[in-house]
Amino acid sequence: MDVRFTDRELDIIEVLWKHGPSTVAEVRVALEDDLAYNTVLTMLRVLEGKGHVTRELEGRAHRYRPTVERAHASRSALERLTERLFGGSASAVMLELVGRGGLDDDELRRMRDLLDEQLRRAKGS
Repeated sequence: MDVRFTDRELDIIEVLWKHGPSTVAEVRVALEDDLAYNTVLTMLRVLEGKGHVTRELEGRAHRYRPTVERAHASRSALERLTERLFGGSASAVMLELVGRGGLDDDELRRMRDLLDEQLRRAKGS
C-alpha cells in the first residue's frame, strides 16, 4: 500500500509513533507548532478517513492509534523519492548520500556492512 502524508499529517503521526496512542489534547501538546485543538482534531479525522489511524473511546475523549508503521511509511516515501528524483536508481540515491559528505565513520561502516551482506546474499542465491 502506498502511504502518503502531507507535512502536517506527518507531524501528527510522528507524535503517535513516538508517544503511542494519544488523545487530541496529548497530540496537541506534543507538537512543536501551537495548533488549535480543532485543527489537530480535524487532521486526526483526515488521517482516520485515509485509514492511517484508528480511534477508541476512552472516557469522554478518543485515543488515536497509528495503523501504519513508521518503517512502512518510510519505505513508501523512499520508493517515491527514488523514482521521481533519481530515475528509479537506488545506486544514485546511495551515491548522493555518500557523495554529499557529512556521514560519520559509524554510518559509513554500517552502509558498507549492509552492502557486503547484500553481496553475500546475491552470491548465495
